Amino acid sequence: MARVPSNMFPLGEKAPSFQLRDVIQDKMISLEESKSDIATVIMFICNHCPFVIHVQDQLIQLANDYQPKGISFIAINSNDPENYPDDSPEKMKEVALKLGYPFPYLFDETQEVAKAYQAACTPDFYIFDKDLACVYRGQLDSSRPGNGIPVTGESIRSALDQILRGEPVTVKQLPSLGCNIKWKE
Repeated sequence: MARVPSNMFPLGEKAPSFQLRDVIQDKMISLEESKSDIATVIMFICNHCPFVIHVQDQLIQLANDYQPKGISFIAINSNDPENYPDDSPEKMKEVALKLGYPFPYLFDETQEVAKAYQAACTPDFYIFDKDLACVYRGQLDSSRPGNGIPVTGESIRSALDQILRGEPVTVKQLPSLGCNIKWKE
């Protein structure tokens, strides 16, 4: 398993707009209709990556904890399903339903959204404020498969708590680490 860090999208940069198919509801969803007036968390994930599997339960818990507070969560899979069939839209829906994803799980078929966000790995995390300016990008927390550190979502939770208190995000922003996005050839 390759260990690829985040590219660290520029702070203050606006979230690139998108319209992608939510595999759970089988309908197109845009950033504009899914964003929050408080903060929006965008996660690049997939089905087969051991780094994503390692944090899946915390992603669900995180969304369940913060959606009632007005935070939006959007998951995007940009992997090439031809060479990685476990990341096909059909398998995405299967995983999302089995695990009970409380957020849309969007398929980036052209991979243009991943490129626009400079996404490099799965998982890769971004938090955008009410104006869709990037205020956080990087890791969920310091846990990685096999390092013995519990998965808590501490880094993202700290950033979201600061936003909810009306404070600037001052969390030390470290790159996420995961499998590389499986680009089409």
